[in-house]
Amino acid sequence: MKIYRNTDNLPRIKQCVVTTGSFDGVHIGHQVLINRLNELARSIQGESVLITFYPHVRKVLYPETKGKDLEMINSQSEKIELLKKTGLDNLVIINFTLEFSKTTADDFVRNLLVGKLGAKIIVVGYNHYFGHNKEGNYDKLKALGKELDFEVVEIPRQELEKETVGSTKIRKSLKDGKIMHANAYLDHIYFIDTLFCNGSSLYAQLGMKTFTLNIEEDSKLIPPDGIYAIRAEIDSKSYKGMMLNNYHGGFLHPDLNKTIEIMLFEMDEDCCNKSGKVFLHREMSKNMLVNDPDKLKNQLLSLKSGIEDLIY
Repeated sequence: MKIYRNTDNLPRIKQCVVTTGSFDGVHIGHQVLINRLNELARSIQGESVLITFYPHVRKVLYPETKGKDLEMINSQSEKIELLKKTGLDNLVIINFTLEFSKTTADDFVRNLLVGKLGAKIIVVGYNHYFGHNKEGNYDKLKALGKELDFEVVEIPRQELEKETVGSTKIRKSLKDGKIMHANAYLDHIYFIDTLFCNGSSLYAQLGMKTFTLNIEEDSKLIPPDGIYAIRAEIDSKSYKGMMLNNYHGGFLHPDLNKTIEIMLFEMDEDCCNKSGKVFLHREMSKNMLVNDPDKLKNQLLSLKSGIEDLIY
């Protein structure tokens, strides 16, 4: 997959078949649309192109309302990684600004989709709107297609039934700690790209090695406080473990001011300052209060035993 981060130097794509959207999560509904995009491109010996925007449109247009607390299923690098697995030929990432938001639907199609990319087929979902004030829709595209010589393919509602899942529903499942539900909607295990750093001294005092997560984007959605069954990938090795999200048994401790830590099982090396991934499989426990260190340690050891049997 070729990636373009600047529309100024976009090449003209051979028999371009293009779609646009946020694609946060790259969930099962997104995959339906991308598969159709790729099929159409192959049918005319062309290339598929997906145009997405960064930051998210709502964060730019409504920074104090709809976008203020909007958390993303994927960081930018995570989304790119997931899109690479779809068979997509080209990804165009547009820097979304207030100035760009004023681009009319007509100019977006004429200047970018047709003028620069040379679109032959434009693919949209049944409820797609685009351009300034959402003035662009399927009918607008059909009219422009007759004038500018491109085809418009609308993916019908029945073909996109799975897209009714929606990124909003996935975000809610994650915020509620319903990890297994979110994973089913996504059609992959929810993961976090991170840098592993030294863990807090509290767990070290209990004889339990942990690592804190240094997450690349502040807007990355993290599930609520509690313990989660995880699998971590570091240097092509896989480890079962648990994620301790602000989980400290109710102790007041200087190292535990909103920390996200992981405890890895059967790890024989130090992964501090290494990059890797944390895959969340399911929630194991909420943040219950424990009145002494021994009870906290015993609780964690009990959960560890259960997690080892759950993760594959």
